[in-house]
Amino acid sequence: MDFGKLLSIENVDFRLPPEPPQNGLLPASLPAGHKPAALYLGATGYNMKNWVGKWYPAGTKDKDFLRQYGLQFNTIEHNTTHYRIPDAATVARWREETPDDFRFCPKIPQTISHAADMGLSGRQISLFCNVIQDLGKKLGCCFLQLPPYFSVTHLMTLYRFLEQFPAEIPLAVEVRHPSFFEPTVAAESYFDLLRTQQRAAVITDVAGRRDVAHMRLTNGCTMVRFVGNRLHPTDYTRIQEWALRLADWTTRGLNEVYFFTHEPDNVLAPDLAAYCVESFKKQIPDALIRGPQEVVPPGGVQGSLF
Repeated sequence: MDFGKLLSIENVDFRLPPEPPQNGLLPASLPAGHKPAALYLGATGYNMKNWVGKWYPAGTKDKDFLRQYGLQFNTIEHNTTHYRIPDAATVARWREETPDDFRFCPKIPQTISHAADMGLSGRQISLFCNVIQDLGKKLGCCFLQLPPYFSVTHLMTLYRFLEQFPAEIPLAVEVRHPSFFEPTVAAESYFDLLRTQQRAAVITDVAGRRDVAHMRLTNGCTMVRFVGNRLHPTDYTRIQEWALRLADWTTRGLNEVYFFTHEPDNVLAPDLAAYCVESFKKQIPDALIRGPQEVVPPGGVQGSLF
């Protein structure tokens, strides 16, 4: 992910912002009978030859990558749908090749997210929603990534979109324009809109734009996009801080977390995700979570029948 990347991170203050006072509005809207939080941990793609022999068994063929990915992760930031609406056969294959606890987080097609009217005048929204619902229980939280030029002046368009988007399909929204993170009435109206519509606000933790790590919760689900820096030591200290923050949130009633590890070219994303599992389990021992394990232990030798 190029958004927010820096040539040097040596002077970046990676500490998470303090808890926003507006998050205190959330517990009253959470359902009663809170269950252990579900933490879904994933990367941004599964077609990774670099993972064969470490995260995928040696000799894994391209056609089996999704099946192996599903054994290692329980969610995916599914960027494929950003570029085209899949057909029914493709969605059926995704559903059938992943475990029962797996959840897809499809990105809303750019023909919707980047259109001036967000697809309200055409059939793209209904076409996408109709086919993606075929994922059934494996549909996690759809992901609407708005373009960098989409500012608070476009809030009415977003309002109309959310009014039309099916309420039964979970949705998280990511905005990038600085106007959403300024202390203004308009910016607050954005988070109020998400809270009213019961949609999640995507939190992005990236070096070059610390404002988008806003820490705002707008319903019982959150989506975190964590952008690492080739396993720089700060990647690990940041994950430790995230473990503490998520522990606090889940104690207060947050019941679903989608946490995506981004590393350059996706190569080291499983390494960071494995550290996430270790860190998150320490702080949230009752959470439902699983993550990648190396298929061959470090320094080990792959077994042979001969």
